Amino acid sequence: MSVAFAHWSASWPVLIGYALVAGWHLAGLRLLMARAGDEAAAGNELRRQAALFHLGLVLVLLALVSPLGYWSTVYIWVRALQTLLVAVVGPGLIVLGAPWLALRQLRPRGEQATARQATRVPFFVSRPVAAVVAFNVVFVCWQLPALYDPSRVNAALALAEHVSYVAAGVLLWLQLISSRPISASAPPLRRMGLLVATVGVSTVVGMVLVFGSGVLYPVYANSAHHIMTVLDDQQLSGAVLWMGMLPPMITAGVSLLMQWLNNEESADLSAGLDRLLTQRRGGWPSRPVIR
Repeated sequence: MSVAFAHWSASWPVLIGYALVAGWHLAGLRLLMARAGDEAAAGNELRRQAALFHLGLVLVLLALVSPLGYWSTVYIWVRALQTLLVAVVGPGLIVLGAPWLALRQLRPRGEQATARQATRVPFFVSRPVAAVVAFNVVFVCWQLPALYDPSRVNAALALAEHVSYVAAGVLLWLQLISSRPISASAPPLRRMGLLVATVGVSTVVGMVLVFGSGVLYPVYANSAHHIMTVLDDQQLSGAVLWMGMLPPMITAGVSLLMQWLNNEESADLSAGLDRLLTQRRGGWPSRPVIR
């Protein structure tokens, strides 16, 4: 029980960043709620999205400042769990929370953003393949020993790692799911292909760690590994990355599959109605024709 209350980290850059983003969003949300007025449905939807957004922020925060952050410098498998929370789970909830309209309410000179203006995103956000490639490059590069070991002891490098994880994770999820008012640009089947490719990359990384026979991260050789060896710890971390990536990706995949099926059913229904409403010429002429 004492572990849950020990080793909390006062990482000031992380705490300040969280406070700024959360406060910015809440201030913008207050303006949106005022504009919603008596529209109960709109207000409830804004509250639901805000809850998801802040849950994602809190998960990222806890992954870095709670005892999880401390133990991630002791055990490799804990660091793998931290990576999943910071790069995949947290950003996924942030995108589901659709904070963009609220974040764009506080603009210079008192200008408020419209839904059309909120959809103006940087070009790399609207490039699905480039965004997914960027996520996988970030994910793989931070698993390389050349970056993995130094970021354990270098606070600035660790902060860069976590910031890049969150940014790349948000870009990834923006390609897979819609986040009002931003809509994913690729059709469902193409997004499914991007999702499968991402799962494939994480699977390869996990397999390399699980089945590897050599220690890749010797910096983790410490006195805490008197029960399990560093190699055992490394192999367990591979299993965490491998299996831990599957639940959120399977959930997104099922959602994309249902969306694709709904689109196909709608297209078939429209085509059927068009055929019924279109007059057809019969095989025989309606009036005798003199030949």
